[in-house]
Amino acid sequence: MTASTTDAPVSIDMIRKLVAFPTVSRESNLELIHFVRDHLKELGAESRLTYNDERTKANLFATLGPRDMPGIVLSGHTDVVPVDGQAWTSDPFKLVEKDGKLYGRGTSDMKSFVAVALALAPEFARRGLMTPLHFAFSYDEEVGCIGVGRLIDDLAQAAIKPQSCIVGEPTLMRPVIAHKGKKGYRCSVRGFACHSAYAPTGVNAVEAAAEAVAFLKSLARRHRDHGPYDRGFDVAHTTVHTGVMRGGTALNIVPHECTFDFEFRHLPGDDPDALFAEFMAFVNTRLLPEMHAVNADTGFTITPLSALPALDNGPEMEVVGLAQELSGNHEIGKVSYGTEGSQFQRARIPTVVCGPGSIEQAHKPDEYVTVEQVVKCEQFMRRLMDRVCAT
Repeated sequence: MTASTTDAPVSIDMIRKLVAFPTVSRESNLELIHFVRDHLKELGAESRLTYNDERTKANLFATLGPRDMPGIVLSGHTDVVPVDGQAWTSDPFKLVEKDGKLYGRGTSDMKSFVAVALALAPEFARRGLMTPLHFAFSYDEEVGCIGVGRLIDDLAQAAIKPQSCIVGEPTLMRPVIAHKGKKGYRCSVRGFACHSAYAPTGVNAVEAAAEAVAFLKSLARRHRDHGPYDRGFDVAHTTVHTGVMRGGTALNIVPHECTFDFEFRHLPGDDPDALFAEFMAFVNTRLLPEMHAVNADTGFTITPLSALPALDNGPEMEVVGLAQELSGNHEIGKVSYGTEGSQFQRARIPTVVCGPGSIEQAHKPDEYVTVEQVVKCEQFMRRLMDRVCAT
């Protein structure tokens, strides 16, 4: 039976426990993963762990219910972004409840969804699952959706093919059918150092990098002003962004090196490789000849940092209808941020994104999720119980 809107959430204690694990992406998540594995093992779940190369982080895939048929995946990532330099008014790794809000790192993005799934897992088990329920919790989503790829590859090797997947990123419990893709790069510029009084005899790596970044900005303006557009997205066009830049040692030295990181967040159907080709054509035809005329050892080195495909589902998909029914929300949306949903979809596992909280709160100091959103997520899960459980 679905809980009423006045019921207090039963998952706050689980949210508190998960927030207390400081699973910033640069750190291990194994303590949290082992906690989740042991929690689900008590319910009879079988778990599979897949690790990073250093075996300091792991994904978990666990199944409750029958093993001889496809099930429904509840997917979330376990890592959170850093709190360094942020002006928190409370300990970010201790849950604080105040004025109908739950404060803590990861409450919105996205430990609350994970916690609701885990807190209600005993109820799923007690009511007798007729359809398997899978829990898929990954590492390193925040640094490029790295971990989930190994989880999905492991499922393929084990011939496990779920029937659908719900990714619980914060959408205010509105089903999301599409999100942008992303490609990120690091550009390292090699210049030629000399005394700044003789600047023309050197190659200024910072200036070359600045010209390259300015070209990327021109691509960003072009998409802003001329599209293509998809008005279903809150940012209706592909974006081009430079986020980090470092170079130079002193004002009186022509800098010999500079690095910058940039990304394309592209609409489904817009080609990020074509944008990258434009960038490289500019570098090769406009910048390198001038640099090589001074010193042939100068140049650009581009290193891929991350790649995430776009998600682009039709509203008629069965999993979309399921999310609408479970959420009680017949609206559908598209979002500009990326999720692991596109990787499940690429693996031919029909996927929708729907979870508690707002992306507006993610990655900020004093991140929070409202208690109301947690209640709505619990209602979502109990409606799922009504569909997949015997009683």
